[in-house]
Amino acid sequence: MTAQALADKVGLSASPCLRRVRQLERAGVISGYSANIDQKAVGLPVSVFISIKLEQQRAGNLDAFGAAISLWPEVMECYLMTGQFDFLLRVVCADLESYEHFLREKLTQLDGVASIESSFSLGAVKFSRVLPL
Repeated sequence: MTAQALADKVGLSASPCLRRVRQLERAGVISGYSANIDQKAVGLPVSVFISIKLEQQRAGNLDAFGAAISLWPEVMECYLMTGQFDFLLRVVCADLESYEHFLREKLTQLDGVASIESSFSLGAVKFSRVLPL
């Protein structure tokens, strides 16, 4: 959206509106801008949610796991969790074979992983990056 379109929508002139946007960027409220890309359109139709339990939940183990999976482009999201599992990952891939490759060649090669549970998404009911403000 252009600065003028945003200004019109919120009832300000363009200059004060743009100044407020820049203030939000500097304050870290706006952390970046991105394009929404349809994962199916780029050949990555499969979403897998993976629950990971580590052998030990010490800070070093948690950090080491986080550092390793941060390098893998297939991992779209990773959350440190409470409850039965330590991490929840969302991984995208082209097909079952590519997921098996990811599982065998990357995830199962990490030290300290006690269990891996995979759940395949049948479809997205809702997906949003818009906060309820």
